[in-house]
Amino acid sequence: MPHEFILKNARIILENEVLTGSVLIRDGQIADISEGSMLAGEDLEGDFLTPGLIELHTDHLEGHYAPRPKVRWNPIAAVQAHDAQIAASGITTVFDALRVGLDAEADVGVEDMAVLADAISDGMKNNRLRAEHFLHLRCEVSAPDCLEAFAAIQGYDRVRMASLMDHAPGQRQFADAESYRVYYMRKLKTSEEEFRRYCERRMADSERYSAVNRKMISEACQARDIVLASHDDATVAHVEEAVEQGIRVAEFPTTLAAAAASKEAGLSVLMGAPNVVRGGSHSGNVSARELAEKGCLDILSSDYIPFSLMQSAFFLSDVVEGITLPQAMRLVSKNSAEAVGLEDRGEVAMGKRADLVRVRVDDHVPVIRTVWRQGERVI
Repeated sequence: MPHEFILKNARIILENEVLTGSVLIRDGQIADISEGSMLAGEDLEGDFLTPGLIELHTDHLEGHYAPRPKVRWNPIAAVQAHDAQIAASGITTVFDALRVGLDAEADVGVEDMAVLADAISDGMKNNRLRAEHFLHLRCEVSAPDCLEAFAAIQGYDRVRMASLMDHAPGQRQFADAESYRVYYMRKLKTSEEEFRRYCERRMADSERYSAVNRKMISEACQARDIVLASHDDATVAHVEEAVEQGIRVAEFPTTLAAAAASKEAGLSVLMGAPNVVRGGSHSGNVSARELAEKGCLDILSSDYIPFSLMQSAFFLSDVVEGITLPQAMRLVSKNSAEAVGLEDRGEVAMGKRADLVRVRVDDHVPVIRTVWRQGERVI
């Protein structure tokens, strides 16, 4: 006998409209969507029913595993804590970002990333996790150990995405030297002289390693059908380089020019949901709202605050004229799924996975009430 149930009296956020009606779920898929009231089914009392959100780049896991310098938490417990917060934020598919190539200030190493990758794979295999987890490799191409770290982890079965980034002074995210100085001196707690030597070392490493590491990792990812993303592109030249390397997603472009060039080149432009909610970038770069207004935004990522993903969709439809709630919701679901080839999810539509979220909005803030993944309630 098929397992089925009905969710009724919901404001269903479809691809292009909000429909008041009911959804029939059968064997983990959406079997029917109907307008109007029904007698049978679970009454959602007029709450919104959204697609399960899809997160492509979150740095949130590492803080659970290494919550303090030199402290390591049990990796299985750390992944479960991370997963619980992800699912409670309405995210049903998540790409967990793991470091590949380490900044000098990092308190974690290649072995730690392998431990976390093992814990994620084990959690999925043994059905311990609420969301579905994939791996996203954050490749710091300016790091001397980048290729070694990539080789150690690229073969994990859940690796589906890799981003190429360079956080050296004068590059990409911190093209302005003063912004870099303020950010990293505060983070590293160093003297001016120590910081000067640190910058010199990072710039030398970037000059020596970045180009060759970008080339080798991009070729390896294309051979294994791992989706490639650029990171913090600032110029049209950066975008041209990304296109040559087979990049499909432009993560966090720092200027309108780079975002517009990425869009024109057919890349999916991804920005941070916290940028939307805060009204701007913490690094002083281009505003995600501005990109949305100019039609240069395709995907939002929660980055470091999982709940910001759902919050940004409702917020964006409120504050940006011309962006409807269905359009904003596509930025955190359907567009994300399409960018990484997950065609079975990302929208409330017949035949798609029943990854669904019940949401109430109180004082402009969404409240996650229930989450289903493949028709099974996980929150």
